[in-house]
Amino acid sequence: MRELAPAKINVCLCLGPRRDDGLHELLSVMQSITLCDELEMLDGQRDETVCPDVEGPNLVAAALAAFREATGWSGPPQRIEIVKRIPVAAGMGGGSADAAAALRLLARRSGLGDTRLLLELAAALGSDVASQLRPGRVLVRGAGEVVTALADPAPFGVLVLPSGQMLSTAAVYREADRLALGRTAEELAALEPSALTGINDLEAAALALAPSIATALACAREAGATRAMVCGSGATVIGLFDDPLEGARAASRLVDHGVDARAARPFPGAASAPG
Repeated sequence: MRELAPAKINVCLCLGPRRDDGLHELLSVMQSITLCDELEMLDGQRDETVCPDVEGPNLVAAALAAFREATGWSGPPQRIEIVKRIPVAAGMGGGSADAAAALRLLARRSGLGDTRLLLELAAALGSDVASQLRPGRVLVRGAGEVVTALADPAPFGVLVLPSGQMLSTAAVYREADRLALGRTAEELAALEPSALTGINDLEAAALALAPSIATALACAREAGATRAMVCGSGATVIGLFDDPLEGARAASRLVDHGVDARAARPFPGAASAPG
């Protein structure tokens, strides 16, 4: 059994106050894109996750263990192999996308786990997992656990510029707190998501920790992007193009000049859903 795990971009990301649990209130529109990891699940000798490109524990193993515990599924051991294409620790939700894809695979394989349970498991695994359980376009509030599906947008192009530098999400949020970038709860509640495309309140914090991001932002603008922004907590930069073909052409030109650049489009929301 195979499943795609689409990366996400934050079309907008607005930071609210820090909560008592240490997390921050957010308002974000997230869009799945066609830059995807791929998961394959098959019967194995034991439950295990194999991803040669990433060392150490990962959310897919945690998702598998949590699913078994929550559902009581006693099916055969599962080996989940991951082909990584999403940059790691780059603000594109690759680990969360993989965990969400694993939950979809497990639900199909076992015949267990309704949407409500999968959402509960996803929210417990990490703040971005729930938003990626159903790839597509979503409005996210709370600390990432309040997810509302949105209609697919008009086609657009995405230029992805990985920096090669990893930024810890926790470190970026700490820097955002130090810089006092957060909005009040009242300010956050008054925002209209449709008017916020291209705004990322974490961008200044990411730039403070990784100044080289500024070069990638300039590169995206020079390539013709309508908007250039840090993706999530960084360090990846994205450029948004009204015309998908222009985004692909921009990526191709940059690759010809030796730049690590990738082109993507919105991932259709109806293409994948939990069992």
